[in-house]
Amino acid sequence: MRVSEVGEFGLIARVAARLGAPAPPAGPGDDAAVVPTPSGYVIATTDLLVEGRHFRFDWSSPYDVGRKAAAQSLADVAAMGAVPTALLVGLACPPSTPVELAEGLADGLRDECAEVGAVVVGGDTVSATEVCLAVTALGDPRGAAPLTRSGARPGESVVLAGTVGRSAAGLELLLAGVREGPLVDAHRRPTPPYGAGPVLARAGATALLDVSDGLLADLGHVAAASGVVLEVDADALRAAVPGVDVRHLLTGGEDHGLVGTLPAGVAPPSGVTVIGRVLAADPAAGGPGVRVVGGNVPPDLRGGPLRPPGLPGPTAAAPGGWDHFRAP
Repeated sequence: MRVSEVGEFGLIARVAARLGAPAPPAGPGDDAAVVPTPSGYVIATTDLLVEGRHFRFDWSSPYDVGRKAAAQSLADVAAMGAVPTALLVGLACPPSTPVELAEGLADGLRDECAEVGAVVVGGDTVSATEVCLAVTALGDPRGAAPLTRSGARPGESVVLAGTVGRSAAGLELLLAGVREGPLVDAHRRPTPPYGAGPVLARAGATALLDVSDGLLADLGHVAAASGVVLEVDADALRAAVPGVDVRHLLTGGEDHGLVGTLPAGVAPPSGVTVIGRVLAADPAAGGPGVRVVGGNVPPDLRGGPLRPPGLPGPTAAAPGGWDHFRAP
């Protein structure tokens, strides 16, 4: 059965039935969802996923894509030190799309939300030439101050929860024709450390973000916002995520591990690893930046001062990493 056969509202009814009904007064069903905010404010983030750019159905099942779509937005909420509570999902697809594909997406979204106790509370559908998902995630900081990118200070530790580089290594295998294996699975369905965000917030973390575009690139955002130099120890990183090439570790995205900074003297919580340190930025040496120390690191990945936005070359944040609007 095709989407065109059941129509817009028939499709919405089928998808909503698979997602489960949130507790009242939350949607879907009205013009907007109602989501409780116990702390008085909401953490909100949004992501787009486009067929052929972020996923391929010859590589991933609709269920996998649904889980991946939810994971990348839920991880953004966790990176603010908050607990995810709800998703809003927009689905664009051709009228010829099998209904089973939409149902698979819904099942994946539902099950990934269940990992953190969140629910899909609404969304929208529209006809398009390709499948596209727009996911908005909401979260509750539970009374804690949100973690941003601007709080890192010299003398602190750079820490990692979860993994980096595995999704990029899996993508490389998929491009080479390999269809099975743990690294391929890591690309199809990332497993962010959702619980580590609130745990790091309680431990006193000063900055945090999820690694969606590559460790060097994303740490560059912290360096720029905080006005510091972040030094990554490649040997510590290899020990934290074994079996992955250093280039993937430093530049690969979409694992959605959490990287941030902890004050000096604060022991990292369980499951969190120290992978570097925060240094003062020296204007004479170029100011804020990211640099990599340790053995067997290619020269182009050693990092350095940040490049001002708008100039040609690597991304403004740091060498490597993903930028949607720059040629690969």
